[in-house]
Amino acid sequence: MISVKGVSKSFGKHTVLSGIDLTVPEKQTYALIGPSGAGKSTLIRTLNALESIDEGEIIVDGVPVHDKKTDLDGLRSRIGFVFQSFNLYPHLTALQNVSLAPRKVSRKPAAAADERSAELLGSLGLDDKLNAYPGQLSGGQQQRVAIARSLAMDPTVMLFDEPTSALDPEMIKEVLDAIRKLADSGMTMVIVTHEMGFAREVCDAVVFMAEGRIVEVAPPDRFFTAPASDRARDFLGKVLNH
Repeated sequence: MISVKGVSKSFGKHTVLSGIDLTVPEKQTYALIGPSGAGKSTLIRTLNALESIDEGEIIVDGVPVHDKKTDLDGLRSRIGFVFQSFNLYPHLTALQNVSLAPRKVSRKPAAAADERSAELLGSLGLDDKLNAYPGQLSGGQQQRVAIARSLAMDPTVMLFDEPTSALDPEMIKEVLDAIRKLADSGMTMVIVTHEMGFAREVCDAVVFMAEGRIVEVAPPDRFFTAPASDRARDFLGKVLNH
């Protein structure tokens, strides 16, 4: 579903990604973990061309993301992206936030878009919040609205950039449970996360990055019990002990 080959990216003289190779099979959930500044968020943003690349190629669901001829609006309609901050329209209700893109981009009839949006919000435990505005919702509820908004476009891939980093600890579980449901449903996902327990329990593979490179890719049980690299062992020693 996702193929990344030889991808490099620099900001000025600072190299952020260097020679990245990664393959994510269909219906798999991959966690991107590593220290701050490793390039995780930059990498995930290149997968739908929110960041351009200097070298290499990226193919998502058969579409060459790196190709300047690619219709990026069409591509992004097939790739759901959930940010750290929720980026909801404050003047629209939860239902309106979710149904906006299907109505405006996919030209769905308003009634059909609203019905599907209500169904998605209900599946995420928000059926009593359809008419609430973002300012009336908790952080966890807002992030679940953002997830529903991405799902409303029926994406083939979902990308999450630290979806719980802006949340209070008590709200993290409800968002991770929503992502867990998506994983169980077979959605292809890549998730930048600092939630080690979640990565171990839910994800099919862990991608460990450091200094703009992928250091290792392994199944969670193997990575968390016997990481292959000294860098990963050092990282886990600090994170898990903390």
